[in-house]
Amino acid sequence: MKLFDKFRLGNMELQNRIVMAPMTRCRAVGNLASQLMAEYYGQRGSAGLIITEGTSPSIDGLGYTRIPGMFTLQQSSSWQEVADAVHKKGGRIFMQFMHSGRVGSMLNVPAGGELIAPSAVQLSGVMWTDSQGEQPHDMPREMTSSDIKKAITGYANAARLAIAAGIDGVEVHGANGYLITQFLDPGSNQRSDEYGGDADRRNRFALEVAAAVVAEIGPERVGIRLSPYGVFNDMSGDYAGIAGQYEELATGLGKLKLAYLHLVDHSAMGAPKPEPATVKSICGKFREAGGRAIILSGGYDRDRAEADLASGAADLVAFGRPFIANPDLVEKLKSGIPLVEADQTTFYSPGSKGYTDY
Repeated sequence: MKLFDKFRLGNMELQNRIVMAPMTRCRAVGNLASQLMAEYYGQRGSAGLIITEGTSPSIDGLGYTRIPGMFTLQQSSSWQEVADAVHKKGGRIFMQFMHSGRVGSMLNVPAGGELIAPSAVQLSGVMWTDSQGEQPHDMPREMTSSDIKKAITGYANAARLAIAAGIDGVEVHGANGYLITQFLDPGSNQRSDEYGGDADRRNRFALEVAAAVVAEIGPERVGIRLSPYGVFNDMSGDYAGIAGQYEELATGLGKLKLAYLHLVDHSAMGAPKPEPATVKSICGKFREAGGRAIILSGGYDRDRAEADLASGAADLVAFGRPFIANPDLVEKLKSGIPLVEADQTTFYSPGSKGYTDY
């Protein structure tokens, strides 16, 4: 089965084609990685590639409680034990950079930070804060040109710090309604300058972030995650011109020769189902322009993963929630052992329960 074959990603060899998808777990007390997190990732080190939980490249991107950052030397040092734990199992680990943008509460943002976004468009709903329970999302401040340049530089600096910590590479999070998606989407991006308006200008921030990270650490260490048609965090979903926009974006990203494009399909969680032809076209544009591997994720089981690998639709397949309750997921998929169901009440709670005790 292709799923268990080795794969060359950039300049590194993966022990199989199974990827542990990035999943927010809210265990980074003080926005630092911990010994508990090292144990959690190390337990799952049999995956070919682990993509970490969303880690903010900026103090302004820490919108959720207890999520990690990567913009100080202390934060970089805290991740070294995590990288070592994964490497001891033969795995590779990329850090996902997630700037939350407007998705947040100021009760979660450390002193000196603020909520910023492409436009001053408030996210609906509430989010958890440790100090006051569920609270409405706060209104973000519209980013100035200076803010945008600072944010782009922040991604590059975070990449340098991640590599210094022993992390193998980084994934730029351009999915799920966070800062980069907020620039891509016409509902959340109401700017009229060079970063808003038509699709090309809405794509500009994503491309400049990716280019800055590539310039810092090299394209073979950089991937990007996108979620076309996703509606999470008030994204517009199937808006006019979306297919063409993402095809052009994929072409631009491919020209940077990124290690991979990671496409996530949220239809298993109620989002619109991306048209297979559109997904194929986006992946094709990325590859044709010089991009390397394709990672697909979203509700996969072993048979569907094997089918997409065999057809060439994907080079790697990411599994998310199955990894939470099955740290030995690779062995279970190989042997056909039934999977354990995860306890959803512990997905975002602090401590070891529902985290390292499966």
